[in-house]
Amino acid sequence: MMLKKPPVLLRLEGLCVLLVSLLIYLRLDGSIWWFLGLLLVPDLTMIGYVLNVRIGAVIYNAGHTLAVPLAAGAAAMFAGDVTVVPYVLIWIAHIGMDRLLGYGLKYPTYFQDTHLQRV
Repeated sequence: MMLKKPPVLLRLEGLCVLLVSLLIYLRLDGSIWWFLGLLLVPDLTMIGYVLNVRIGAVIYNAGHTLAVPLAAGAAAMFAGDVTVVPYVLIWIAHIGMDRLLGYGLKYPTYFQDTHLQRV
């Protein structure tokens, strides 16, 4: 059965993260145009690879792990500033989209060397 294979489960999980964050974003009356326009912004973290692969992996992973946007969203919510929540949801949706497409967190060896290939 296909659901026993970790890569299939990780992609399914990515789809769920993408869809749930999009649905919450839309429920908060977020603009679909803003969503689409900002969806690829986290990929700007690839600029770290200009310096070298180790620094690039650290910067890329900081922008592509759920811990960072979840912490930012929680901090904003506890501070009573919900204005950043739509952006956090777009960021989370981006991470879900990446996992759905098979992109993972980077190892400090090669850009193509991700945690999804080592599952």
